[in-house]
Amino acid sequence: MIAFATNQTMPFVREMWKICFGDSDEYMELYFREKYRNENTLVYFDNNEAVASLQMLPYIFTFHQTEIPIAYFSGLCTLPEARKKGFMAALIRKAFDVLQQRQIPLAVLVPQEEWLLEFYDKFGFAKTFDSGDKEILSLRQLWEKYQDDLPAAYSEFDDYFRTQDMTVQKTFDDFCTIMKEAKLFDFPPKTNLDGMSRIIDAEKLLAVFARRYPEKTFSFSLSDAEIPQNQANFSFRNGFVEYNRDNEPATHSLDIRQLSQLLLGYHTSRMDEPFRSLFPEKYPQINFMLE
Repeated sequence: MIAFATNQTMPFVREMWKICFGDSDEYMELYFREKYRNENTLVYFDNNEAVASLQMLPYIFTFHQTEIPIAYFSGLCTLPEARKKGFMAALIRKAFDVLQQRQIPLAVLVPQEEWLLEFYDKFGFAKTFDSGDKEILSLRQLWEKYQDDLPAAYSEFDDYFRTQDMTVQKTFDDFCTIMKEAKLFDFPPKTNLDGMSRIIDAEKLLAVFARRYPEKTFSFSLSDAEIPQNQANFSFRNGFVEYNRDNEPATHSLDIRQLSQLLLGYHTSRMDEPFRSLFPEKYPQINFMLE
């Protein structure tokens, strides 16, 4: 059985997190106070025992210069004795349903280990974010510069990221939590992270793209094994998107992973035509996610 967490079941979610990730009590106290919310947490119960959970944290993402709501999948974990039984797969699919109901068109996550790239690929996630080796923005310098004036520090932080396309944005509350985490660990340098994205509502994202590039024209059939709504023929022209569920073959066929990479502009300059010309290359970035 899958259910949203409650005040009664939240301690089990926290215990699972501790068992699976081994984070310090100080970090967990910060995370569960500032980021955790019952309404964003799904729990799998096996014989009335909480054995797996995931969280869908709300963020804003700048997508072709338009800010859209996204969900950041966090804390995906299964108790060791309950693994390889399909519990996490069921939670991920349930999360897709929830995001559709909430009209959130995109999900992102940061795999903590290399093998997880292949695991999440099974559910339609695609690699769309690359890690970096240079510090993005020094939180220590911000802290020292503004001498505890968090609104001023956030203003500089937000000015730096807000104009950057294909970027996960942070609210003032997010920033306050980021600074608390940074102080907890003595301001370690932060870089961009490897990450994946998953389209939940293709039509909605294509509509944003079409409005941004009304001069572009393209038709294709989209396949999506997990979200039937996305399995359709699409075309965009003159700033609008046409959607139909016909099974007629189109000139071009894409799966949901390919569309994620194209729409986010992930290494599109390396792709064949017509994709290289149709989808401008961007530099998607995800960072400061309390990783």
